[in-house]
Amino acid sequence: MPLDINCDMGELEDAAHEAALMEFVTSANIACGGHAGDDRIMERTVRLALDRGVRIGAHPGYPDRANFGRIEIAMRPAEIAATVHQQIARLDAIVRTLGGVIVHVKPHGALYNAAVHNAELARAIADGVRRWNPAAILFGLSGAPMLEVWRGMGMTVWREAFADRRYEPDGTLRSRKLPGALITDPMEAAEQAARFAAEGSADTVCVHGDTPGAVEILKACANRLKLA
Repeated sequence: MPLDINCDMGELEDAAHEAALMEFVTSANIACGGHAGDDRIMERTVRLALDRGVRIGAHPGYPDRANFGRIEIAMRPAEIAATVHQQIARLDAIVRTLGGVIVHVKPHGALYNAAVHNAELARAIADGVRRWNPAAILFGLSGAPMLEVWRGMGMTVWREAFADRRYEPDGTLRSRKLPGALITDPMEAAEQAARFAAEGSADTVCVHGDTPGAVEILKACANRLKLA
């Protein structure tokens, strides 16, 4: 299977930007009201995905719009499972009304990063997902313990890598608080994506919609992966 290209969407007011992003992806992770998004933006983004034949995914995060879900907050596992389920269900209602289907779930931001090595948090996320649909695919960081937790719960997982982010030696993403965390050069990002494809280390590669130059990065990655 060719390497899937995913992008986090439904997070911005700029409809033209999101339409441009959608031209170069095969999967869209749509924010569902936790860290960003509302019913209007969700509907707009779902329509874009359906028009272009892009797979639809839910993108739940910490319910913390003030910090865009990028700061870890204290929540009990049951609360995490509940908010993940509620956010997916909110998007699902819109997707079904428009005749679509949610295929996958990708946690957002700090929730994703915290679950990489936190088995309890990873289980809570999967609990919320399977309460909605146990057959959904979960996107998680390639090589991370979170994937084994999810597999052990009977979930289908896709290993995710990032074209527009730099990595630490332990395979985790470099914190956005540190310089050089983002890769904004389209050719560098495309070569990183191609390396993941050549290694067979990922099922899907992400470019964030709010990375500077995201459209050109996605275009470069899509073109490079056609040659991989």
